Amino acid sequence: MIDPPVLDVERLSVAYRPGGRLRPVLRDVSLHIRAGETYGLVGESGCGKSTLAMAVMRYLGPTGAVTGGGIRVDGEDVLALDRRALRHWRGARAAAVYQEPGRALNPTMRVGEQVAEVLRYHAHATRAEAEARARDLLGRVSLADPAAIARRWPHELSGGQQQRIVLAMALAGRPRLLILDEPTTGLDVTVEAEVLDVVRDLRNELAGAVLFISHNLALIGESCDRVGVLYAGRLVEEGPVGDVLARPRHPYTAALLGCVPPLGATKHGGQLRPIPGALPAPGSLDGGCPFAPRCDRAGPECVTEAPPLRPIDGGRRVACWRPVDSAPVPISGPAAVPPGPPAAKAVRDELISLRDVTVAYHRTVAAADVDLAIGRGEAVGLVGESGSGKTTLGRALLGLVTPTSGEVWLDGRRLPAALGSRDDATIRRLQMVFQSPDSTLNPRLSVRTTLQRAITRLGGQRTVEELADSVQLSAVQLDQHPDALSGGLKQRVAIARAFAGRPDLVVCDEPVSALDVSVQAGILQLLARLQREQDVAYLFISHDLAVTRYLADRIAVMYRGRLVEVGPAAAVFAPPHHPYTDVLLAAVPAIGRPRRRLPAGATSLSAAMGCPLADRCPLAVPGLCDRDAPPWRQLAPGHQVRCHLDAGGLAERQVPGVTRQLAT
Repeated sequence: MIDPPVLDVERLSVAYRPGGRLRPVLRDVSLHIRAGETYGLVGESGCGKSTLAMAVMRYLGPTGAVTGGGIRVDGEDVLALDRRALRHWRGARAAAVYQEPGRALNPTMRVGEQVAEVLRYHAHATRAEAEARARDLLGRVSLADPAAIARRWPHELSGGQQQRIVLAMALAGRPRLLILDEPTTGLDVTVEAEVLDVVRDLRNELAGAVLFISHNLALIGESCDRVGVLYAGRLVEEGPVGDVLARPRHPYTAALLGCVPPLGATKHGGQLRPIPGALPAPGSLDGGCPFAPRCDRAGPECVTEAPPLRPIDGGRRVACWRPVDSAPVPISGPAAVPPGPPAAKAVRDELISLRDVTVAYHRTVAAADVDLAIGRGEAVGLVGESGSGKTTLGRALLGLVTPTSGEVWLDGRRLPAALGSRDDATIRRLQMVFQSPDSTLNPRLSVRTTLQRAITRLGGQRTVEELADSVQLSAVQLDQHPDALSGGLKQRVAIARAFAGRPDLVVCDEPVSALDVSVQAGILQLLARLQREQDVAYLFISHDLAVTRYLADRIAVMYRGRLVEVGPAAAVFAPPHHPYTDVLLAAVPAIGRPRRRLPAGATSLSAAMGCPLADRCPLAVPGLCDRDAPPWRQLAPGHQVRCHLDAGGLAERQVPGVTRQLAT
């Protein structure tokens, strides 16, 4: 006898009622997840993924309602629970972890107290029992020194540490169902791997089920057993994750995979394929396949009649009248594209440079002795773990933080350290695009007003319409406010604002990390085109190595506040390279290949002498790496690493295609 699924969603329909009009968001969605199984849910922003999660947790709010179907967890009718029963059900039977852990944590309580509070409520533990079990849970989610972590406030923790605190809270009630809604967005690959290892181990221990929502298709491929593809509120494909992602049968699934830059693709030869058009507005579908207006395979039947979700080979279901019979689609690994033009041996026509820059906050050193030059029209990628100092360095370049020591030079002229002391011409030349446009766009201003203000402030010569056209914003969108725009359109507004005065350099701080793959592809192509047409330079800060490789001409790798490798992008991605770079590349998720990673350790700059990686590096030489600061070594023209091992010593352990034991 087959056990019933932990989560059973049957023909679920959900609608919202903004302004009194009912707008369907989910239509007849059916899926199930069994004990010990992780089910991935993918699709563009606005497809209904988070709505499904909210419906399962009964968090739809006053404007949302289930209009059809049912939801059962371990056979219990979730929709029939009254308010009192629901409070106990949440946490004890089902729990959720969302994208921004900072919003889930109470800033006025120490994190140990917050975990203990869940235990007192759901496990009826005494205060002393709850505190002891809270510390145990913090250790279970791989937080070093749980007793010390328990005494900290949320703002004293990194994003990865905050996410593990929220995960500990979610698991405190030992739920059977865990919902992860973009839980690793914004986390670097090493922290992401640690968080998912914790989820996997605890899922197996509790014999529970996981619903994993993400826009990272390679991550879904690594973490999930089955995957469902949601489009415009409808499930259009479902099946074993390896089959669906390797050989998609629905045109939408294939289109999503075409948006992902394989590790090694570049702007010179690896063109991305954003999906044309846009999602239909909720409630606008009258009939036919919802993807038909964007599908190059659509026929007359696709426009007139919606296809049912039908079983096909290998336990898969597809809702398509004309399914794809495709060759395997790689979503990770080296890309078969030309390598692009050879990199110059040195920085060409130096535009801006950081010289011996150190930034310290109170007793914490965020960046130390950094030297980095960026040429005119050059894109330099800056990569490293969370807390390594990447954003601090970008802000120091712009004058948003004041270096403790060191200098910033622009066109051979030393700049004032603070933004307030820089003249308007310098401010115009150096601009920034942030990760979240929501935090930088004024919600009360239309797009037109925002761009006109930027043109006036930065002395731009183009009209608002010309500026909008350069980033592919339509005339209709100019008169809309940010809340009416998608995440991708908001980011285009932010990019247009940065380019209003034709800058010489733009610092891009994780500009695509929160975007779905189709929107991400469009933004990357936009940045590459603007670089080519306007000869603008970028400092591109990202934890996504495939995205960085696509856009960057050179790459700088940062660890614990120090640069450890700088070189042409192709050289940095091919051995030999710094041991830390090697582990970052090995930690990128890929189907069919286990990640390799460094053992856990601090990410902030250590005051100890020697190499900052010495306490985590399996190649470290005792008595040397832990005592003496490593020298800069030239591996090739323009390619340097800060390491005691020379090119031969690194190459010996970094042969392409050979498993490297660089992690325990």
